[in-house]
Amino acid sequence: MVNLATRFFRLDLKSPVIAASSTMTGHAAQIEKLAEAGAGAIVLKSIFEEEIHHQLQEEMNRRPRTRSDMEYMDYFDCVLREDSLRHYVHLIGEAKKAVSIPIVASIHCVSAGEWMAYAKAMQDAGADALELNLFLVPSDFNKTGVDNDLFYLETIRKVQQAVQIPVAIKISSYFSNLAGFVQKLSETGIAGITIFNRFCTPDIDISTQKVIVSDVLSSPHDFLIPLRWTGILAGNLGCDLAATTGIHSAETALKFLLAGASAVQIASVLYNEGPAAITRMNRGIEAWMAEKGYQTLADFNGSLRSRKNAFAAAYERVQFMKYFGEKTY
Repeated sequence: MVNLATRFFRLDLKSPVIAASSTMTGHAAQIEKLAEAGAGAIVLKSIFEEEIHHQLQEEMNRRPRTRSDMEYMDYFDCVLREDSLRHYVHLIGEAKKAVSIPIVASIHCVSAGEWMAYAKAMQDAGADALELNLFLVPSDFNKTGVDNDLFYLETIRKVQQAVQIPVAIKISSYFSNLAGFVQKLSETGIAGITIFNRFCTPDIDISTQKVIVSDVLSSPHDFLIPLRWTGILAGNLGCDLAATTGIHSAETALKFLLAGASAVQIASVLYNEGPAAITRMNRGIEAWMAEKGYQTLADFNGSLRSRKNAFAAAYERVQFMKYFGEKTY
């Protein structure tokens, strides 16, 4: 009998397949189904800082700009935040009652602001760990790379000061020195890093000549960039590594485990198939392990990560020399 146990968020998980933060993890009844399907942990639907800002901006646009109105907006902002936190604390409590697997709270941050109080409230509500979904589009022409890096480091530092539960982060690939900075992040005392978060990206509709949102869900082909960086980063960090984006099958999950990830986070496939996708992936991993004669994930985890050998060149090659050679027309 093979054993799928692993460790991420500094927590023991019965499976490397984690239900990532999404609307699929925003209700206790759905969380229970995900746990029954075999999820190793549940990352609850995030509180989005941007959503609160958006609601506040809508209210500001609706009302006239007077001094008394600005005082009302301060009050409205406070009410929005308190209401969001109250609902979230209730969700944590309901999830903890419903399942026995780890429940991870999630905050989607775009500034290093007032999130310490949120983190403390989530810890007090019973969350087993906290994931900071950190994403900063480096589009401000007045900010340097150092300024952007400080946002990540300061947010982590402030939240860690506010809580005792494990704090992990989910990040994008938007760094000028990705390997070096992720290694630096891993040495801050965080419990894990997940690469790479999927975010809304713009597209253009040429028929209406409008900017629109591209596909929200990942496709099964979107895993290749995080796979490359999993192989490069694994074994070189001061914390565990997990991967996300484009992981729709047991085969893809196994690729990440071979490359050195401790776990994978899935969301899009849950929208497409529901909780049964977790069961299918767990069974596929188990079947492959049994076929290969592996008893635990540790028997093969990281065996194909980048090292100073033939695998290093495969992970770092960026040109298509072999495939687009001398053929002419």
